[in-house]
Amino acid sequence: MKSYFRILLGSKNCFAEEAYRSNCIAAGFITDRDLTHHLPDNWRDFNREFIPVWMKQNPGKPKVSAGLACGMLWTVAKGVQVGDVVLCPDGKGNYFVGEVTGGYEYKKGEELPHRRVVRWFDRPLTRDEMSEPLRKSLSSGPPVINVSRHAAEIERLIAGGQPLTIVSTDATVEDPSAFALEKHLEDFLVQNWHHTELGKHYDVFEEDGELAGQQYQTDTGPIDILAVSKDGKEIVVIELKKGRASDVVVGQVQRYMGYVKEELAESNQNVRGVIIAFEDDIKLRRALAVAPNIDFYTYKVHFKLERKNQRR
Repeated sequence: MKSYFRILLGSKNCFAEEAYRSNCIAAGFITDRDLTHHLPDNWRDFNREFIPVWMKQNPGKPKVSAGLACGMLWTVAKGVQVGDVVLCPDGKGNYFVGEVTGGYEYKKGEELPHRRVVRWFDRPLTRDEMSEPLRKSLSSGPPVINVSRHAAEIERLIAGGQPLTIVSTDATVEDPSAFALEKHLEDFLVQNWHHTELGKHYDVFEEDGELAGQQYQTDTGPIDILAVSKDGKEIVVIELKKGRASDVVVGQVQRYMGYVKEELAESNQNVRGVIIAFEDDIKLRRALAVAPNIDFYTYKVHFKLERKNQRR
């Protein structure tokens, strides 16, 4: 089955125009290694070999950064399959869109030497023609994100059509209205992080000043928000319930916490989890009664009306 990926090409998309002219996508981590014979099918095996290499080349950087870099590198070089579709922002509000047509190539001496050949489509897509859910997904922080859940809309836009109405087809979603609301909440939380209770103690993970903790990729799916305590001693995995069944979201948070503990956390760092839901949930509280390292928050939405005209 065809997959769809949004890929950032260089810091602040500075390589996008060159990649478009060169008919490729590319990654620039561990630039001195040809990965031709070092691309296992399993992302975890790749990380096991190259996270130490990356950290040696980038002393002082945390393992979270190493996981992000190696995750992008493996995905571009191996995870993206021939026939998959890639969307690459040009930094001007547009997205180059193309189909991957070739395997991994190493271009020694280039700033971004790890490459895949791409057949770019005739026209880029603009943010204005996309639905809000697709725009939000494409704006998430990590260098590579899988946006296959928007496949129908992307294909329609490529063909010149209008965006489809997006609905949840996930069987684990019990409340579609909560799913839609809490997807917006994720972006709101990140944009207003410093005004939240969590923002007093944690910072959303950043890499070189760029937000990278939203939709942080793991080998079992993307973490909604990955944050680090201000003293650096704790990593927190934050998941919004998004209308899903309680058992599903608890299991998901625990899987993500396990990944962070085994792959990203330093020896002196603890790992905690946070679940955020629209309303109190007795099933969720019962499940978390035996999971003391996961906190449960609910949120409230406030609004007010402001009169703008004067009554005559």
